[in-house]
Amino acid sequence: MIAKVVAVIIFLCMFFFIIWDRFPRYLVTLISGFATILLVFGLCMHSPEAILQALNLEPFLHTSFWITHSAEESMGINWSTIIFIGGMMIMVEGMSSVGFFRWLCMWIAKAVNYQRCALFLSFMIMSAILAMFIDSITVIMFLVAVTIELSQLLTFNPIPMILAEIFCANLGGSATMCGDPPNIIIGTALGYSFFDFLSNTGVAAFLGLIASIIYFYFLNRKYLRQPFKVDTSHVPSPQSAIVEKKGFVKSTIIFIIAVVLLVTHSATGLTVATIGIFIGGLTVICSGSHAKEILKKVDYVTLLFFIGLFIVVSGLEETGVLENIAEFIGSSCGGNPLLIVTVIIWVSGIASAFVDNIPFAATMLPVIKVLAASHGVPLPTLVWSLSLGCDIGGSATPIGASANVVGISEAERNGHHISWKKYLSTSLGATIIVLVISNLYVILRYFI
Repeated sequence: MIAKVVAVIIFLCMFFFIIWDRFPRYLVTLISGFATILLVFGLCMHSPEAILQALNLEPFLHTSFWITHSAEESMGINWSTIIFIGGMMIMVEGMSSVGFFRWLCMWIAKAVNYQRCALFLSFMIMSAILAMFIDSITVIMFLVAVTIELSQLLTFNPIPMILAEIFCANLGGSATMCGDPPNIIIGTALGYSFFDFLSNTGVAAFLGLIASIIYFYFLNRKYLRQPFKVDTSHVPSPQSAIVEKKGFVKSTIIFIIAVVLLVTHSATGLTVATIGIFIGGLTVICSGSHAKEILKKVDYVTLLFFIGLFIVVSGLEETGVLENIAEFIGSSCGGNPLLIVTVIIWVSGIASAFVDNIPFAATMLPVIKVLAASHGVPLPTLVWSLSLGCDIGGSATPIGASANVVGISEAERNGHHISWKKYLSTSLGATIIVLVISNLYVILRYFI
């Protein structure tokens, strides 16, 4: 009992300091993870086995971690997630250094002849598609930068476009296993493939994207009908965005290889950890003299954040706290599968609007395992519900997802202030609409 109380206190303190945002997130989770090992596993439980299980180093010794797709579930640090995200970060930095993202944005803008409505809608779609394969934070950083640059050249207000891009990046990330960190955590822990997500959450994301396009169009219809008043011949050509042609070609090929490996990894038997190491290593090799600079730019603190987080969650799981939460949800819903799924979607969505959806997803994953085992609800159905709730709910407020914070900060840095009122008046309605669509989709597809 004491171990449970201590584990919960550490977890709540970690969440408080993450939300407070006065200290680096990675330091908060690492200190919390160390406290879990020392106080929960050490002083309270006197269990060296629990410490080893939390560190979870044994899988490295098994070929199933690298070659064959393993569906074995384990507590502790999810090293597959860490390695995969690290490798993709290296690839993205390589693509960024040669101007790939800026080129893509400028090329699409030129392709639609810089027409305001077409530009608005195409950037929404591009944001969603890119976020299916690349971290949404990276997608938003470059989209917002290019949107502001175009707004200065074409004299239009970039804020409506930025808000639509942020929402679609979060929505697109829900469609695939590698699109959003919660999905990576869920997919690697339970052995789901890229196609598993695409054929389940991807369908809901597609329906949500159609609804979002309609919603944002009618919300901004007066703004979209205004023509540009400048000569577009002064806009830089897409080719000018390319920093190095050979590097650009190499980065494009590596990106295509990454997509192919992710789409086919359930058939080839390559795990996401292997794919992450291969893609990261290939980027470093092909970068030549720029490799050192690319490696320096990788966001290592995010990887440390994940490590501490997984240890804290393993403390809750090892002490039985998460099992108690699952039992409470199941009993509150009277064991009704439809109600349980609805609760998972909306609790995840509402919670992710105010707290980081990464630790929430990591915490809820063991909960839905217990719910599936004790109440007869198919685990995949609960998985898709959790994924959609976490990924989409984060769009509701300015602090709900990292992409929101980055996009708003980038706009602010360039003199475009986005208030809470403005953000909520635009994105809250879209979030509710897409959550309703997701809820109906899950019920109609898996229960009727």
